[in-house]
Amino acid sequence: MEKPVIMTVDDDPGVSRSVARDLRRRYGHSYRVVRADTAADGMASVRELRLRGDDVAAILADYRMPQMNGVEFLEQAMDLYPYARRVLLTAYADTEAAIQAINVVDLDHYMLKPWDPPEEKFYPVLDAQLDAWQRTDRRESDELRVVGARWSAPSYEVRDFLSRNQVPYRWMLADSPEGAELLAAAQEKAAGENAAVSPARLPLVITGDGTKLVAPSLSELAQAVGLSTAPATDFYDLIVIGGGPGGLGAAVYGASEGLRTVMVEQHASGGQAGQSSRIENYLGFPDGVSGAQLADRARRQAAKFGAEILTARTVTSLEVKGRARVVGFADGGTIAAHTVILATGVSYRRLNAPGLEDFIGSGCYYGAALTEAPECANCEVYIVGAANSAGQGAVYLSGYASKVHLIVRGEGLERTMSHYLIEQISRIPNIEVHTETEVIGAEGEGHMERITLKGPEGERTVEAEWLFVFIGAQPITDWLGDTIERDARGFVLTGPDLTADENRPRNWPLRREPYHLETNVPGVFAAGDVRADSIKRVASAVGEGAMAVALVHRYLEKM
Repeated sequence: MEKPVIMTVDDDPGVSRSVARDLRRRYGHSYRVVRADTAADGMASVRELRLRGDDVAAILADYRMPQMNGVEFLEQAMDLYPYARRVLLTAYADTEAAIQAINVVDLDHYMLKPWDPPEEKFYPVLDAQLDAWQRTDRRESDELRVVGARWSAPSYEVRDFLSRNQVPYRWMLADSPEGAELLAAAQEKAAGENAAVSPARLPLVITGDGTKLVAPSLSELAQAVGLSTAPATDFYDLIVIGGGPGGLGAAVYGASEGLRTVMVEQHASGGQAGQSSRIENYLGFPDGVSGAQLADRARRQAAKFGAEILTARTVTSLEVKGRARVVGFADGGTIAAHTVILATGVSYRRLNAPGLEDFIGSGCYYGAALTEAPECANCEVYIVGAANSAGQGAVYLSGYASKVHLIVRGEGLERTMSHYLIEQISRIPNIEVHTETEVIGAEGEGHMERITLKGPEGERTVEAEWLFVFIGAQPITDWLGDTIERDARGFVLTGPDLTADENRPRNWPLRREPYHLETNVPGVFAAGDVRADSIKRVASAVGEGAMAVALVHRYLEKM
């Protein structure tokens, strides 16, 4: 077999030869180095490599090239080699462009020229990139297709699940020519099996190998697309429940520090943060990062360190059996561990307006619903909420919708939304903020068509097919029963909050007091938004996940 390729593109012949020389010196025994002196020659080489079936491990492109800059080159090259590691070569003056490229082409690294000595400043970077490429599953997957109805809540749920789990698919309406053809073929096949595929049973999911799933559950869908749903063993050092920033942080630090770690997520990694279109105040991302990108990188990082990640598994119970902490699933299965970190986060509170419940997934969406944004093109959309998530959603949807109406119950945004978002919203002409206004009703035939607003000028009914709700924070803790102590709103009490009234925590068997993030059950910790009085920020959740792992080690040492 041909060696995999490392490609370098630089319009400065001297630099180009130096880069190729350094690459061959270190990697020539395992990789073939291909050099191009112009962007056009580089793209021609990439296309030729693709036609020949060669594999490209890494592409290094100079930022300043006359025909197309390095970012544009990498953007075109990734269409042909999506798994190749992308490295931008820059001068110090171009670091701002390099930072922007991180989000444009999901850049893997940028390197400042010159690098001398390469043993310290060049090779360690390439070693890490090539190691990551070797670990990546690069098998070409056949196209996954989803056939559904425009205003079908089950169709939306399937699309949202696939998108948030980074599973590529092609969406088609059941009444489109191709969708109707696929649906007819499935109906014909099902007729002989006495399992009709009717419009009421949409969506129809067709996997790459031709398997047809009719209105699948999320668990069935996860298994069909290759997501892990079954644990490798029945006992671990650490079980992390929830895959938001707190859970991902705990999984990364737990696995990297040698704990046998499994993370269980009901829907998709990232939690509420994973649905954010753009997080602009997270440390280390000066130009912002999408929640999906951040979650995907964290998930891959946790997997790299050996953490197991189970998707589409619903946790329903937590029991103490001696020194074991036993977690039960909705399907009756169980796993156990020495320790547990609760990072289930929060869900958006339901908007209590007559008729609205009937249109969830068919006009009314809780959270960003990024999968629906393209469908909002040239439409007016309504967003309910006044915190950062609502502001981020408004900014994102303003790029698709003709008009975005931000419905705010209070007198303004200043008390609940970050200043940078308020400034952004004020500069976007197609966003209108309606203060002291509420949604008090919804109606429609088959899908939401109108909503009723109540504001300073009284009640009015407006045409509305799109409503996105970002209100409140409701902790996902009902499944805990009486095992874990919570406050009046359902948030988990930990550490000092358990002993605030100078009483020992209920059923606390140890002589010591609970550690800072420990619940009333020794060895069970909480991190992130699910914890009482936590700071509702991505950075603090990640930090608590890391801190909880440190306390897990302390607990295990004293067991």
